[in-house]
Amino acid sequence: HSEGLWPAQFTAIGNLEKSLAADRPRSLVQMATGSGKTFTSVSFIYRQLKFAGARRVLFLVDRANLGRQTLKEFQQYQSPYTPYKFTEEYIVNHLQGSRLDSTARVCICTIQRLYSILRGEELAPELEEESLFDQTSIFKEPPPVIYNPAIPPETFDLIVTDECHRSIYNLWRQVLEYFDGYLVGLTATPNKQTFGFFNQNLVMEYPHEQAVADGVNVNYDVYSIRTKITQAGSTVEAGHFVDHRERETRKVRWEQLDEELTYEASQLDRDVVAVDQIRTVVRTFRDKVLTEIFPGRTWVPKTLIFAKDDSHAEDIVRIVRDEFGKGNDFCQKITYRTTGRKPEELIAEFRTSPMPRIAVTVDMIATGTDIKPLECVFFMRMIRSRSFFEQMKGRGVRVINDTDLQSVTPDAIAKTHFVVVDVVGVCELDKTDSRPLEKKPTVSLEKLLQAVALGNTESEVISSIAGRFARLEKKLDQAGKAEIEKLTDGKGLKELTSDLIASIDPERQIEQARADFCVSDPTVEQIKQAGIKLIQQAVKPLCEPRLREKILDLHRKADQIIDTVSADEVIEAGFDAEALEKARGLVQSFEQFITDNKDEITAIQILYSRPYRQRLKYDEIKSLAEMIEKPPYLWRIDRLWDAYAALETSKVKGVGSRRLWTDIVSLVRFALHQEPVLEPFEEHVHERFAVWIAKQEASGKGFSDEQRWWLERIRDHVIASLEIGRDDFEFTPFKENGGIGKVYQLFGEELWGMLEELNEVLAA
Repeated sequence: HSEGLWPAQFTAIGNLEKSLAADRPRSLVQMATGSGKTFTSVSFIYRQLKFAGARRVLFLVDRANLGRQTLKEFQQYQSPYTPYKFTEEYIVNHLQGSRLDSTARVCICTIQRLYSILRGEELAPELEEESLFDQTSIFKEPPPVIYNPAIPPETFDLIVTDECHRSIYNLWRQVLEYFDGYLVGLTATPNKQTFGFFNQNLVMEYPHEQAVADGVNVNYDVYSIRTKITQAGSTVEAGHFVDHRERETRKVRWEQLDEELTYEASQLDRDVVAVDQIRTVVRTFRDKVLTEIFPGRTWVPKTLIFAKDDSHAEDIVRIVRDEFGKGNDFCQKITYRTTGRKPEELIAEFRTSPMPRIAVTVDMIATGTDIKPLECVFFMRMIRSRSFFEQMKGRGVRVINDTDLQSVTPDAIAKTHFVVVDVVGVCELDKTDSRPLEKKPTVSLEKLLQAVALGNTESEVISSIAGRFARLEKKLDQAGKAEIEKLTDGKGLKELTSDLIASIDPERQIEQARADFCVSDPTVEQIKQAGIKLIQQAVKPLCEPRLREKILDLHRKADQIIDTVSADEVIEAGFDAEALEKARGLVQSFEQFITDNKDEITAIQILYSRPYRQRLKYDEIKSLAEMIEKPPYLWRIDRLWDAYAALETSKVKGVGSRRLWTDIVSLVRFALHQEPVLEPFEEHVHERFAVWIAKQEASGKGFSDEQRWWLERIRDHVIASLEIGRDDFEFTPFKENGGIGKVYQLFGEELWGMLEELNEVLAA
C-alpha cells in the first residue's frame, strides 16, 4: 500500500520485508538524510505488527530529544488500512524510567538508557540528552552487559535503530547483541563497521545524489569565509589590557599583560576569545548574505550556526544581534543550557515562525531534528567525523513546499538549494570515522565524565581526566575545594586525581592481580581484570551526577582571556571552486540547449532570430519554462539566475522569479548576448515604460491621473503576460474598473494604436 510514501520509502519497506521473509537476522537501509527514514521505519513497524505477527518492537535512538520526536511520528502516523492513528491501535511507550511497560507494543528508548537498565543501574537524565557521535571516539571497547532476568533476550521480536552510526555497532554492540530479535538499521552515512555488523546485508541504497534527482532532497553550495585570526591565531604584546572572563558566570575583570600573549587558531573560543574574529566573520556574512549568497532577498534566510561550546554560542549570539541590529528575537541560542524556555519550544519556533532568523547551537540540532525552512548551515567549529559532519550538514537538505517556506521566509520563492557557510575549513578537511583519544586532546571534560558515568574504564580516558583535574585543582580557591569535599565525604580533587593516576599504574595493577588471584605471576587477562577493578573503585565518586555537575561548574568558571586588541581581516569570501564549477556547468548546459533548439522551439526561435513584427506569445514562453523544469534538464529560472550571478556578479541585477514565467525571456536574451545586463523582466518593462511616458510628455501629450492608472495596469499586465489585447480588458483588474468601455472612453480611437505600440516597446 504505497499511499503517502515516496517511491524510495515504498521500495525500502518492500526490500526489508523480503529480507525478514528470507530469515536474515540483520538488515541495513541506507537512505539520505531528509529522505524520510523515520516515517519509513514507522510504516514498516506498523505492517510488522498488523500483518506479520510481531509482538513487541524496540525503537532505539541516540538521545532523548530524538525519542520525543520519534514518539510524535508514531502519534501522527495515519494507518492506510484503518481510520485510526498508530497510537490509537497500538500502545507506544517512550521509556524514561528503568522499567519496561509490559503492555506496550512499541518501546522507544535511548541506547544509553537500555544499557543502564540491562546493568540494573539508574541513568542520570543528562546522559541521554546529548548525541553519541562525540562519545564514539572516547570508548575503544564497550563496557560489558550481563544477563538480566527482568529483560530476557527474547523480549523484542524486532529492534530498529534509526539514524544509527558507528557508535551503535562499536560502543553499544553488546546491547544490540543481547537480544535475539531481528535487527534493522537505518542510516544516512554507513561505513565499513556498519556494513560488517549487518553482515553486508544492505537491502536499500538511496544516496543524497539520487534523492536530489528525485526531488526528495535539495543540493548545496559551499560559501567560504576565511580570516587571518581564524587561520593563524594572534599575538597581543605585553602591556596591553585584556579581559579575563569566568566561563560560567561570564563575570569580567581587567588585567594588564605582563608578558606577550600568543595563541594558536586551535585555542580560539576555548582558551582565548578574539572578539574581532567573531565580529569579522559575522559582519562579512551580514554584508554578503543578501548580495552574494542569496542575491535579491530582503529576509535573511533561516540560518543555523554551529558553535564550539555554550560559551562560544553566547558570544556569537551577542555579536550577531549587534551587527544585524534587528533585536533579540532575530537570533537565539538553542543548546542544552538554554535558560527560560525549553529547547524544544525554541526549535519549534525556529521551524515555524518568521523569528528567529538565526539560531546558534552546539550539537543539539546536529542530528535528526527536522527544520525544513533552513537554507543556510554555518560552521564556526571544526568537525572531524565524516558521519557527524554529514548529519550536521544534512539539516539543510530537506525539501519544503513553496507556501510553507513563504510563511516563514516571505520573500523566498522556493527552496532550490541550501548553502554551507564554512568559516573553519570543515569542508576541505579529510574526515575519518574514528578519532582515537590520544590524537584528540580536545575531547571536553564533560564528554570524558559522561564516558566514565557510562562505564568506561579505559586508561586513556582516566589519564585524560586526571590531567584535567590536576590543572583545575591549581585554579580552585578554598571555597571551590570545599564544595567538592562536601560531595565526596571529605575527599578533595587532589585525592581524586591521585586515585585515578594510581588506578592506571601498571605496577599497582600487577599487585592487585596477585592479591585477587593468589598467584605470583598473573596472566595478561588477570592483570586486565584487576586494572578494571582498580579503575572502577577510583571512578566510583564520579558516578554521582551531583559531583560531576559541580566539577563541571567549577571548570566552567575557570577563566577565558578576551582579546579585544587584535584586529582581524578577511582573507577571502566567496563560493568555493566546486560551487563555481557547478554554476559554470549549468550555464554552459543552458546556453548549449538554446543553441541546439534555436530552430525547434518557437520561443527560442523568435528570441534568437527576432523576426520583424513577430512577437512572443505567453503560451510559448510558459511552454519553454515548463520544459526546462522537467527531466532531463531539471532547471529552474531562479537557479539559472543564481548561476549567472555567481559567475558574472557585476552584470546580474535582482533575482529571477519562479512566479513569473516572463523572466525566461530575460535569461534567454542575456544568454544570447542580446542584453548587456541580466535583470528581471519586470525591471526591464518598468524602465521601457518610464522612457515611453517621458517621450509622450516631451511631445506635448500629457496624461491625467486616471489615464496614468490605466497605463500602469496595462504595463503590469505585459510584465506577467508579455502582451495585452482587447480581450484582456474583460478580466481583473480591468473588469471591475469599467473594462473595455472605460478604457475606450478615456483614450478614444487612439487606444488601439497605443496598445500596439506598448506591446512593441515594453516587451521588445
